[in-house]
Amino acid sequence: MKIVVLDGRTLNPEDLSWDELAKFGELKIHERTPPELVTERCAGAEVIITNKALVTRETLTKLPDLRYVGVTATGYNVVDLPYCLEKGITVTNVPSYSTNSVAQAVFAHVLRFTHRVEEHANSVRDGQWNSHPDFSYCIEAIDELDGQNLGIFGYGEIGQAVARLGRAFGMSILIHSRSFGEDDPAHGKALQVDELFAQSDVLTLHCPLTPETENCVNAERLKLMKNTAFLINTARGPLVDEHTLAEALESGMIAGAGLDVLSSEPPSPENPLLQARNCFITPHYAWATLSARKRLMKETVSNLRSFLEGKPRNVVGA
Repeated sequence: MKIVVLDGRTLNPEDLSWDELAKFGELKIHERTPPELVTERCAGAEVIITNKALVTRETLTKLPDLRYVGVTATGYNVVDLPYCLEKGITVTNVPSYSTNSVAQAVFAHVLRFTHRVEEHANSVRDGQWNSHPDFSYCIEAIDELDGQNLGIFGYGEIGQAVARLGRAFGMSILIHSRSFGEDDPAHGKALQVDELFAQSDVLTLHCPLTPETENCVNAERLKLMKNTAFLINTARGPLVDEHTLAEALESGMIAGAGLDVLSSEPPSPENPLLQARNCFITPHYAWATLSARKRLMKETVSNLRSFLEGKPRNVVGA
């Protein structure tokens, strides 16, 4: 059986092993595959493993031997699912592998704003403490999270994990969710979207990208936010109107933004957020802790093993 991994580099940048996957057949691993080479590289494959490489209808029609597509992610929009369903090709994904990693990344961004560890550590390295007249100093004001409002837009598994961390810091939890429409002491105070923007000291996005949520962070809603508030986005880049957010940051309309996702990835050098005031961008890596990638690799192997045993799991569109 021929198994082709189209873009293995993000899952395994040479710190994990492909050995378990190789036990199932002839394994060919490509670190990256440009669109024009997908069909050629998949020729003769019974199994394709992909993360972001597109497996289109045009490609699928040229792969008569294909039986299975394993997506090494939760989202599976990279595969033409209707065609696979029509032809009996099984498609699986890996849900929930990065929940805690993403929640942790949210607070990495939040704590960057509240304690400004990097700036203070750099000042010490530059000799400012050695020559300071006092035993302690702050370059600029730092703050604590206890008593602040944590607004969570979208309350699925990741949103709930973020809420647990927020409660541990003593924050009050505010929620907007399709699933939680009423106040619940076990979860938080349910608000309409505009109220959530207005009341949050930290607003973190965890909703899916839909026509209704695209550009949900827009000029009107940014005007509702406190000028001391921080926006965090580890969900999807197009949830944010990037030009408007850049203007809001430059004008001081909000205090800062921590972003792990952008509308186009990698971003264009012209993206205004790259140079915006108090905007800190990480390269879509919130999911990619070693622990999360180990789980992702294990689940990818388990999905294929279960399929070959006739008991497929994590099947999408079934």
